[in-house]
Amino acid sequence: MRRREFLLAGLLMPWLTACGHDEDAVRVDLSRREEPTLRKLPRAVTYAYLPQYAHTVSYERHRLLLEYLTRATGLSLRQVFPDTFEEHVRMVERGEIDISFSNPFAYIRMAASGARAFARIIEPSGKPDFKSQIICRRDNKALSSLADCRGKRWMAVDPSSAGGYLYALGEFLDNGIHRADFAEISFAPGPGGKQEKVVLAVFAGVCDIGSVRDGALDILRDRIDLGQIRVLAESKAYPGWVYCARPGLPPETTGKIARAFFALNPERPDDAVILTTAGMRGIIPAVDADYNSVRRLAEKLGLDAMAGGDE
Repeated sequence: MRRREFLLAGLLMPWLTACGHDEDAVRVDLSRREEPTLRKLPRAVTYAYLPQYAHTVSYERHRLLLEYLTRATGLSLRQVFPDTFEEHVRMVERGEIDISFSNPFAYIRMAASGARAFARIIEPSGKPDFKSQIICRRDNKALSSLADCRGKRWMAVDPSSAGGYLYALGEFLDNGIHRADFAEISFAPGPGGKQEKVVLAVFAGVCDIGSVRDGALDILRDRIDLGQIRVLAESKAYPGWVYCARPGLPPETTGKIARAFFALNPERPDDAVILTTAGMRGIIPAVDADYNSVRRLAEKLGLDAMAGGDE
């Protein structure tokens, strides 16, 4: 027997031996079939926070708020986590996010597709608006005013970020500084955690200046020495973060959630914990026209909100 035939016989021998045992045959009736089906998750109202921070931060910030909404409305709510600002906007347009919590610029893009504002937050500052902060390292002696930013490397949060880019861009423009005046404008890489990445890039000296929304520095208070960061300037204040409902969401669903939002009272200890954890002081009614000043800023900056914020 040649070598190949010998090896083949060796491999088949155990199988041939097993076939020789007396075992009862199992009859299979192929005429009776049942197609397996995937179990569908119960329908839930989907809720998403524009990914300005890491997903874990978004989850922890809004977990108590969603638990409260579930109790107060009787609705089942589920938090979902888009990786980018663009994905968040598209998911609202496709009906995959029912309730969106976003910055004003992302909102005016979604509003162009039929989403509608119904609530806005009171910021931790106690006001219903917020600013962009332009930051640098404290030991950077070359920077003492906005004018000194010419020729410098600027890292911003995202092209669609209100406090993390657009409000700062408007402030530079009002002071005669255009995008072409910077040595470089870059944006925080990767999904989520973009505000933190800008602060860390400034801290590490990867860029000369960064722009973040006010309040973002506190997120990193336990991770870096914030004494090494200096706020060089702030932008004008614009309307704060907004809740909107996707096109086609039943009005009674939006109404239940809105009433639960407006019932939160920061004077009550339990409600104060929910609001503080979510990074807000309260939630008040909003209408689409509240965001017209953001639309005027977008027009001044030459942004095409309908086309995804491209400049």
